[in-house]
Amino acid sequence: MFFKTTEQHENLRMKIRKFAEEEVKPIAFMLDQENKFPDEIVHKLADMGVMGIPYPREYGGAGLDVISYAIAVEELSRVDGGVGVILSAHTSLGTYPIAAFGTEKQKQKYLIPM
Repeated sequence: MFFKTTEQHENLRMKIRKFAEEEVKPIAFMLDQENKFPDEIVHKLADMGVMGIPYPREYGGAGLDVISYAIAVEELSRVDGGVGVILSAHTSLGTYPIAAFGTEKQKQKYLIPM
């Protein structure tokens, strides 16, 4: 199967790559050495709409596709695997069950604050 990303995908890739290089890379070694959670990085990713990439806008997501989500994880993981895993775990393990199987009340309560 031939696969090609769209211009929107590549624009997102460059945006996340720039963020990862400028914000994550300078502190990646310290995070690992000191066993610290990158709270500030996660908040910045949330402000950028990255923490809710594959979810509908009505629930606070970015309304993008799963490829966009994979690109974001890939680009963050290029400079720090831990930050990529944070996004992956948040999206796949934390919020996906609510988005897929939650009641409307649960979606309003837990997804919108993303």
